[in-house]
Amino acid sequence: MISATYRVSGMTCEHCVRAVTAELNDLAGVTDVTVAMVPGGTSAVTVSSEAPLAGPDVEAALDEAGGYRLTAS
Repeated sequence: MISATYRVSGMTCEHCVRAVTAELNDLAGVTDVTVAMVPGGTSAVTVSSEAPLAGPDVEAALDEAGGYRLTAS
């Protein structure tokens, strides 16, 4: 099992959390998604998966969820 935490900008409410969680859960191999939301700031999104996820796949899922973006650490 692999666990990776991503820094995500643009999340402001529980709707954002649900949308991001749903889109990331749709990626192949994802077993769990946990979001520590910071409204209007940088939220921590931890994804557990069977294998490492490709960065472009994560970025596409965040965009599909509502235009959320990965931020630099």
